[in-house]
Amino acid sequence: MPSTETAPRHGDRAARDGSRPAGNTTVPGGAERALPVWTWPAVAAAGALALVLAAWFTGVSAARELSDPGALTRWGVPIVEYGSNMAMSVTIGALIFAAAILPPHTGGRAPRRRKDDPPAERLPEHPAFARTMLVASVAAGVWTLCALAVGILSYSDLAGIPLGAGAAFSDGLVAYFVSISVGQAWFWVTVIAAVVTSLAVAVRSHSGLFWVGILAMIALVPLALIGHAAGGDDHMAAVNSIGLHLLGVVVWVGGLLVLALIAPTLVGPDGGTGRTTYRRQGAAPLVHTVLSRYSVLAGLGLFTVALSGVVNAALRVEHLHQLLAPYGGLVAVKFLAVVLLGLIGLAHRRWIIPQLRGGAGEDAAAEAPRPARRLLWQLIAVEAVVMSAVMGVSAVLSRTAPPKPEELPDGASPARILTGYELPPELTGARWFDLWRWDWLWVAVCVFLAIWYVRSTVQLHRRGDSWPVLRTICWILGLVVLTWATSGAPAVYGRVLFSAHMVGHMTLTMIAPLFLALGAPITLALRSLPVRTDDTRGPREWILWIVHSRWGAFITHPIVAGANFAGSILVFYYTDFFRFALEYHVGHEFMNVHFLLTGFVFALVMVGADPLPNRPPYPIRLVVLLATMVFHAFIGVAMTSSTGLMQADWFGNMGRPWGPDALADQQIGGAVMWGIGEFPTVAMAVTVAVLWALDDRKVAERYDRKAERDGDAELAAWNQMYSNLADQEDRHGRR
Repeated sequence: MPSTETAPRHGDRAARDGSRPAGNTTVPGGAERALPVWTWPAVAAAGALALVLAAWFTGVSAARELSDPGALTRWGVPIVEYGSNMAMSVTIGALIFAAAILPPHTGGRAPRRRKDDPPAERLPEHPAFARTMLVASVAAGVWTLCALAVGILSYSDLAGIPLGAGAAFSDGLVAYFVSISVGQAWFWVTVIAAVVTSLAVAVRSHSGLFWVGILAMIALVPLALIGHAAGGDDHMAAVNSIGLHLLGVVVWVGGLLVLALIAPTLVGPDGGTGRTTYRRQGAAPLVHTVLSRYSVLAGLGLFTVALSGVVNAALRVEHLHQLLAPYGGLVAVKFLAVVLLGLIGLAHRRWIIPQLRGGAGEDAAAEAPRPARRLLWQLIAVEAVVMSAVMGVSAVLSRTAPPKPEELPDGASPARILTGYELPPELTGARWFDLWRWDWLWVAVCVFLAIWYVRSTVQLHRRGDSWPVLRTICWILGLVVLTWATSGAPAVYGRVLFSAHMVGHMTLTMIAPLFLALGAPITLALRSLPVRTDDTRGPREWILWIVHSRWGAFITHPIVAGANFAGSILVFYYTDFFRFALEYHVGHEFMNVHFLLTGFVFALVMVGADPLPNRPPYPIRLVVLLATMVFHAFIGVAMTSSTGLMQADWFGNMGRPWGPDALADQQIGGAVMWGIGEFPTVAMAVTVAVLWALDDRKVAERYDRKAERDGDAELAAWNQMYSNLADQEDRHGRR
């Protein structure tokens, strides 16, 4: 993808001044540029056929001898779940396209509006953007209905009761939605889908669409917590891997289906002749720009789906011969389909998309080879068909029992019942570094951030810009520390020993963020990411939006950052938030995210080099650091001297035969908090003092250079002023 973009130009006057109707999607004489007519019938047929064959192969649709809910429920659950997954993917994909890929207006960048500007001066919506928002609204409505249907039918299936309107069925359904985890999950998915439906109709601004997209993605959380991810020997790995799998699916599959649905608006008069221009490489048609931007997301989604799928299969398939079982067979089919789709995507990226760019003149769109245009939409149609079949298989796979049992064994230990894992061996010095339990969510985040950072620095060096090696070392070291805190001994022992939990907490909030902030990732992103000027927001524009937003200014205020950094410790440990983080996987991951972000913002404000809305002066930074040191010491001493056990029903019932008792371990944790918390804070204070001294030296050197240039005119002016004041005082005294 080109590194720099300028405002889009349109090939005719009507497109430039916005006089063409926004809904005009005529493709003059270019039927070969549209999707094949068989696309959508084939998509529906492939999904239905794959679902029926998978259901027959696994037997999930067969009648039961006991408590049979009826054929309508047995077949209805996978069908409406397929519809829910497809509609959810299209909804999220459309919101991503509208927020980050497509230009919202025809004729280029929308003018800045004042309060007294008449509404007629607003540019009309781009046909591709309007079609995308229509797709998002309709898909979200279908998603709402299908999610509600899944909730009702899944209750009928679980209870073994056919669908009915009787009071017993209604009462049981209400209890299912209120008390059972699967019912609660589908209830919240339905609520989120309904809210997204309303917002997709009303919201059109970039920032609004950003938050609507985030809300839609939150629906992935309850889906990741139910089904096969809810049990097993490695619950956290299962939940995180299936969450990553779902995220990859909605970005990849949803984006491609949206691309197919808005195809006419990308090749018509406003799409084929509307071009995004690049400072270095000339002009490119809109279809090339959209495909280039989407291919990056599709590549990330493909790798995420493939790798998370392998992790999920490894957690549930113990031996290769189990691939011949119903569950393993469906997994193998999905993997082969993903490989096929990856090869098609590689063909798009390597051969077709570069040809769509055309020439650099005004007729660039017409110069794109016709075979490439035809092959593009044919391959997209094939991808949509294959993806529909995979989604049909996935709907059945979620209802198929895996070879590895997922229930708790009889006579499970207290640690297994509380944490989901057997009690680890006694903690020794060596086990702090050689015992791991991979948290695949954080492993994926750290690997992605490491690859992005190194790739960005290489990109800067290739264009002749420098980037300090020390910053790169700090960034990589911070990611290594973050991986250790989330997948190493602090994660393994953090729910068993309070002291180990405190080591992980202090590492997440004070050590890893310090190195990450010193890596200056925001500055690197602003220097390496491409600039867009076609009224769309790419990653660089979203970063600038966050940095310059009121919320960004609020959370980076030194007092707010310090209060959030120190005060959240008090709120977390002395309220039910601690229990929530110990007992629930969502709470555990929320704790990790919160401590990491609060620590990063605090380190960024104190010693970071990245741009901020308001950089506090050095004296205020030292005062805030001193206050946080005192507060940490106060909390640490309180925990060290406490005689009451926090979360006694958790740490006191662990059944641990080794190590100190729970109360003594809690006191050790308080000492750990006091000790580990002080060293990074002192290091930041010393760094602030050094930066203050260096800044004073720079200011002094600047004044010295200015004095050499103007003969110390400023000092002479001050002396003259004082001399005049003295003369006036003498004259006043003589009078």
